[in-house]
Parts: sequence; structure tokens; C-alpha cells
Amino acid sequence: MHTKSLYAAIDLGSNSFRLEIGQMDAGQLRRVEYIKETVRQGNGLDADRNLTPEAMERGWDCLARFGERIAGFKPSQVRAVATQTLREARNRDVFLTRAHELLGFPIDVIAGREEARLIYQGVSRLLPQSDERRLVIDIGGRSTEMILGQGFNALRMESYRLGSGSWSTRYFPGGEFSAAAFRTAEVAAQAVLDEALDTFAKDQWSVAYGSSGTVGAVAELLANNGWPAGVVGRAGLDWLHGRLLRAGHVDQLKIDGLRDDRKAVIGGGISVLRAIFDLFELDQLLPAQGALRQGALYDLIARDADDTDVRERTVGWLATRFSVDPAQAERVRQVSTALFEQVAAPDPLAGRFSAKLDWAARLHEIGTHISHSDAHHHGAYILDHVDAPGFSLPELHRMSQLVLGQRGKLRKMEAALEEELFAKQLLCLRLAVLLCHARKAPDTSAMKLGYKGGAFRLVASNDWARRFPQSAWLLQEEAAVAMWKDSALSFVRLPDLFTTEPVQRISADITQVTQSAFLEQHDIPAGVSTGPGGELVRGRRDIPRPLLFLPRTPERILNNITRCLVVRRTLPTSYAGNIQAGACMEVGGVRHVITTAVHSWQSGADGGAAAQVSKFWLAELSR
Repeated sequence: MHTKSLYAAIDLGSNSFRLEIGQMDAGQLRRVEYIKETVRQGNGLDADRNLTPEAMERGWDCLARFGERIAGFKPSQVRAVATQTLREARNRDVFLTRAHELLGFPIDVIAGREEARLIYQGVSRLLPQSDERRLVIDIGGRSTEMILGQGFNALRMESYRLGSGSWSTRYFPGGEFSAAAFRTAEVAAQAVLDEALDTFAKDQWSVAYGSSGTVGAVAELLANNGWPAGVVGRAGLDWLHGRLLRAGHVDQLKIDGLRDDRKAVIGGGISVLRAIFDLFELDQLLPAQGALRQGALYDLIARDADDTDVRERTVGWLATRFSVDPAQAERVRQVSTALFEQVAAPDPLAGRFSAKLDWAARLHEIGTHISHSDAHHHGAYILDHVDAPGFSLPELHRMSQLVLGQRGKLRKMEAALEEELFAKQLLCLRLAVLLCHARKAPDTSAMKLGYKGGAFRLVASNDWARRFPQSAWLLQEEAAVAMWKDSALSFVRLPDLFTTEPVQRISADITQVTQSAFLEQHDIPAGVSTGPGGELVRGRRDIPRPLLFLPRTPERILNNITRCLVVRRTLPTSYAGNIQAGACMEVGGVRHVITTAVHSWQSGADGGAAAQVSKFWLAELSR
């Protein structure tokens, strides 16, 4: 982690969207820039809980401006989180797809307790270090979070569906203030928050803090009107309540320091705050500087460190909580991620998707804690509904889909499999679960998984198939799964591959032939070759040796072969890159298998232009 790295956090709240850019300098987070825009997206939810086109446009316009400001940031430097409004919105995917394009970075819709955790991270980092037990309250636009914590540790976290925006719309429609409306709003708020009395009982904490949003706005308003700064007391809150009643309507409300963007939600905010004061018998609430966006920044910085990603700790905690077999989880993790590297390495998002596959593999047996029958269904349900610190709701859902699809039929996942990277993740996890069926580490050294043109091909030696007949049978069954139809997945023993149609035909007249049974040392690439048993092995530069194919099959699939001379052929640019070891080729009507392939640039003679060439070492197949 660089000491002066820039990080950006975007908070898509129900009332406002906020962008905060911070810089790590000598271990401390320093604010570089802060932008806040009042979007009122929470007011844009219709009766069916869909965001209106107008509300989406307001959000998109804001995110486009934020996107311009953070253009050039790396994905590891940015975290955008969305809260209650997008948790509720049924058409959130419509909004998020466009929002992602405009912002240039993914947006995580986080669960209520995850929001509470991040809020506490932001508050605790900006408060003086202390062993005091703290109650932190954050009244947002459509949700209120409460956290009991000590030091940097959040001990209990809850999120309740009430806030300044939603309560203003519901109980103060048209901006009218009355004593009856306040009584109704406060009773309703207490009803929602009543269960919090047990979770956050007064004997569990010593100091109550209010984070950001409503509490911060009220504290600032009171200080501008002569009340003590840095505190929200009951007397000041009652005074503010009286001013709203005397005004009778938001348009008639004139209080020094009251910003126009706060007027529309002040009634709901005051009613919720008064309800909390009464419910918890508070005398005062101390405004805290930290908030969700600071918590997101610190969480982002932790992810950038080597071993402090909270998601890693959460996966370990879930595995322990649900009694996952650690040895089997590690076996499946190693095999699945190794296979994924073979098919997804060139993709720029492969690293992120590999991490999610890693976590899903470690938790793939989480459902066995409930029942071994349909454990994959139980596991998916747990991940979709568990409180998992550090994870967004989409992240948890993706992991749940991987766990659900680890075995069995895939008819219900047809839509998800349209996404190429998800299909690769799922196939690698399914193959790993199959290969580890005996609950011991499988031998995958003679296996290679490939992906081209929407099709997977898993190649293994005939010797491997003989040694592990149950695994070979399971793989053949997997190839027959309905969702892998139309050759989307095929399992082939290497000798069987030689009887198939060649993947490439080459005209003999464009080849340069050098034939020998022994290759020069400098010509032996550090690539993949076929070994004596038909397995794929790594070539070595330090040991010159002949490349042989000596099949040992009872069926004598390849007749009349005892020893194959290796033929080196150099081909022009048009054949570079897409041809790999293990494929079949036809040269001048003769079938060959590629034992080794290397693609490089060859210098031109007498100052001529360089040319890209492909060198293949081919073993002739006589049948």
C-alpha cells in the first residue's frame, strides 16, 4: 500500500449522493475533496417501489459528474455503496446498469447491517481513542442504523426502515406541521424502534453519538441559534420542535442556518430524533464527524493491504460457524481456482471473479450444517440471507448462485450462464467438486481445461482415466448435463483426441520442415508437451530431449505407433496464437498432434522487416 495513495468513496444515500476523496499520508487519512449533491432519490420511489424515470435521471446526472472527477482512478482505489432506497427499489438493476457506465466503477448495494458496520468504522476512526462503549445512531433518508461498539469493533449492528425522508413524506405531506402529525410520527417511529431497546439497552453503553445526516444537521442548526455547540440536547430539540409548530408549514419556516436542501426532510428528521430521545431516555446526543463514506474509505484501504480484507475474515468466520470441513474446502478451492486461471487469465476482471470463486469454493459445503440432503440449496439460501461484513448484496448473491449450481441440474440458471465469466466460474467449481469427490487431493497434472468460441474442452490422458475411473465417469456425466449442450463442454482422453477431426489444416507448400528425433537445447521452449503416457507435461529448457508419444492403451486406438519422430514446422503470421499444444493438425494429408507450440518474432535478413512466426513440434500419427 502506497503511503500517499488516493482513494474515493461514493455514498448513494436516499437524500444525497456524496463523493469523498482521501489520501493516505503517513498512515493517516486526509480529506482531499468532498462533493455533496441533493438528489432526493428516496422520494422517487412510486407505490410499487419502482424508481421513477425522473429520480433515475437525477441520480445518473450526479454520477456522471462524479465519474468525470474520478476518471483515471484504478478499481482498487474506488468504492461506491448504495443504501436503503436501492435496497428497496424493484427496478434497481435498470438504474445500476446505467449508473455503472456513467460512474465508471461498480456500485455495491449493501445490506442494512453492512451499512451500520461501515458507519461505525467511519465514526470510530475519527473519534478519540477510548475504551468507552458507544451507541452510534445514524438517521438517514429512509433508514436508521444503530451500532453498539467499543474501540474500532462494532459489537452489535441493526438497521431500521425509517428515516427523515420517508417520515416526512408519510406524516408531513405537503410540508404541513401540526402537533397531531408529530404525535403520530413519533408513536410510529417508537413502534419501529421498540425492539432496539433490548439490543441496545442503556446499561450496555456509556456515551451516545449521532452520525452525519439528521443529527449533524440539527446540531449545526442549534449552534447557529445560540445553543451549545457540539451537542444535541433535549431542550434544544424541544425548541426546534416548537419553531416548526409555530411556522405550521415548511414554506413559512425561517430559522438561521437552515439550508433549503434540508427543509423538505426536517419534519421527519425531528420526529424520529424525538422518538429516539424518548425511547432511550436520552438527555443529549453527541454529533460525530465520521460517517458511511469514511467507513467505506477505511474499508477500501484495508482491502488494499495484504491481509486485512474484512471479507477474508468473514469467510473464515462463516466456515467456522457452519462447521465447514476445512480440508475439503481447501482442496476444492485449489482445484477450482487453478482451472479458472486456465480459462480466464486474459480477462481484465479475472482477478475479482477468481476471488469470488475462491470464497464460494471455501463455503461450498456451508449448507451441510443444515442437512446433507440438498445441501447446495441450503447453502445458497444461507449466503443470500446471512449478515456477512464486507460483502455487498450482489457479491453474496453471486456466491449463492455458485454454491447452488455446484452440482445437479442447471435449468434454473440458464439466464445467469449467459454471462461468460460466471459460466467459467461455475464450471470450474463443478469440476473441482467432482474431482474432489473422494475427499482427497486429485491428480490434475494430466489435465488441461480450455475455452474457445463459447466451448469448454477438458483433456486428460488415457492413463489418468484408467487410474481414476470413477472421476472419468463423473466427468463424462458432467459433459452430458443439459446446460453444457452443443459442445459447450466436452471431456476427452488425450489419445481419443487424435481420432477426431483436426482443428487446423495446413497446406504443405507453406511449411518449412526440419526433421529430427532430438531437438536442440535452444529450441526447446518452456511450454507444454506430451509425455510418454499421453499426459500433458511442462517442457524444460535445461534438458534437451526427444518428444515422444508412446500410447499404452489396451484398445490400441492408435495403431502402428511405437515411436514418433518430431517434425518442426515454421508457419507464417496467419497461424499464430490460436493453435496450442494437444491439438490435432493435418499437414499434407497426414495427421499430427502438436506436442509443443511457441509463437515469436523472427528477425528479417539483411535489414528486412521482422515477421511473426509460429513454431510447432508435431508428432505424426499413423493409423
